[in-house]
Amino acid sequence: MATAEQLKALLKSHTEGDTERFYSVALQVAATEAKQGHSSLARELRSLVDEARAAPKPEGQLVGPIPVAQPRGELAGLLSVSYPKARLSDMVLAEDVRAQLTRILREQHQQARLREHGLRPRSRVLLVGPPGSGKTLTASVLAGEMHLPLFSIQFDGLITKFMGETAAKLRLVFDAIHRTRGVYLFDELDAIGGNRALANDVGEMRRVLNSFLQFLEQESSQSVVVAATNHPEILDRALFRRFNDVIEYDLPSAELAEQTVRVRLASFDTTQVAWPEVAAATSGLSYAEIVVACEDVAKTAVLDEQTSLSTREIVQALEDRRKRRAR
Repeated sequence: MATAEQLKALLKSHTEGDTERFYSVALQVAATEAKQGHSSLARELRSLVDEARAAPKPEGQLVGPIPVAQPRGELAGLLSVSYPKARLSDMVLAEDVRAQLTRILREQHQQARLREHGLRPRSRVLLVGPPGSGKTLTASVLAGEMHLPLFSIQFDGLITKFMGETAAKLRLVFDAIHRTRGVYLFDELDAIGGNRALANDVGEMRRVLNSFLQFLEQESSQSVVVAATNHPEILDRALFRRFNDVIEYDLPSAELAEQTVRVRLASFDTTQVAWPEVAAATSGLSYAEIVVACEDVAKTAVLDEQTSLSTREIVQALEDRRKRRAR
């Protein structure tokens, strides 16, 4: 019989739509049965996996991403790629933000069913909030949860001084979005998405924004486009209508900040820590700053071969992070 861990892995891979992992675990079950002398059952399981892998996929069924080492040709200077392993459970989030991300993932995992009814899953997401609040990590989590590559758009390669060239490069990016399924991150969207009504608006950038709006409106691939900005107040209002969801991030509350510290330092003994004092020390810090402070505490503890942490050590690391930001 399959072990409890194998059964859980089978169910998890099925619900996540990870077909290859499902087949791999099924073959592990077959191997277990063979070791127990159930050779007939083992052969039958292996045969079923081979038949499933060889069977033609129904039209419209999603396939996994094709591994790409690096974008080639002209795309090499426009996109960087990674394969994140981050999961939604890794993030400490406000409940409304978690609910929005869960809805996006649910629609993406079941998009074949939605398309059968003429419906499209959420695939264009705008993330707004202060630096360090988790926007970039969210893009990694979406890619990790869907087992897709994360492509980050490199604005320094995209934006040029030559008229029409930026829009042409932008078309290449959207061609890639259509051709290769993945999560595509436009970080710091305000670089091309500034309000067209501003007095200091440059004509060329207005044309770039118009092109971006048009490409986004026409985008109908199976990829997910994620844009992020620290300055939503300067974005052109037309951008907001082009996204299925606008998710607002903020600095963590005292409760979420404390939870972040607890999670990051979970491998140490914190029974003597005065958590209200730690929570107070996180005030005004972003998630990213809290995480870095926790890493500083953890590294010091490992180097000093200590297994327990004190309130003073954690608070001091948080205060040090606050001072570095003020410089």
